[in-house]
Amino acid sequence: MTTILHIDSSARPGRSDQKQHGSQSRRLSAKFIELWRTQRPDDEIIYRDVGASPPKPVTGDWVHAAFTKPEQREDWMHDALAQSDTLVDELLRADVIVAGVPMYNFGMPAQMKAWLDNIVRVGRTFGFDRTRDGVPYWPMVTGNKSIVALSSRGDYGYGPDGRIAHLNFVEGALFTPLEYIGITDQYGAAIEYDEFADNRTRQSIADAEGEVANIVDRLIAKHRTENAA
Repeated sequence: MTTILHIDSSARPGRSDQKQHGSQSRRLSAKFIELWRTQRPDDEIIYRDVGASPPKPVTGDWVHAAFTKPEQREDWMHDALAQSDTLVDELLRADVIVAGVPMYNFGMPAQMKAWLDNIVRVGRTFGFDRTRDGVPYWPMVTGNKSIVALSSRGDYGYGPDGRIAHLNFVEGALFTPLEYIGITDQYGAAIEYDEFADNRTRQSIADAEGEVANIVDRLIAKHRTENAA
């Protein structure tokens, strides 16, 4: 069985195909899950809506607790890390992470950044030893997990080699820290022209949903092969 961690981070409730002014990224992530369930209805889906219920941001107490050895932590330190523990446990259970991540002011929503900051954690998802020869950091997340970033943006040309690709700080800002902790199998699709609301928007939606279907097929084949090995 494959486990999927489904994350939505849009501040807009509802999907654009079901609600006026609904979220395009929620539409794509829901499409992914629907297509996956069509082929693999018994797989486990963990759902986390950080757009509606944002994780607490990292604080000084959080950092202090995270860099304290577990056996030396005081009760308040365990409390400070409780939500992070839950989010990390969900991540570690998952084989595929599918994240709806809209573009806000050229980057990801603050809610998604808060999730990232809680799961990139010393001793849980990456190791650190300043006495280690060479690079003192190393990834701790194993299992060949896959990350799928499903985005939406108001303008167009943010994709690789696009007219304003240099202004896109969404996928890179998500993929880089996940790669740092060991998640290197990366996929993505995005709806553009959202603010235009014309035929270009509709075509972009169709193209993005087609790419989502391709990603689902590729990942099902990949994880079927791995589970059979």
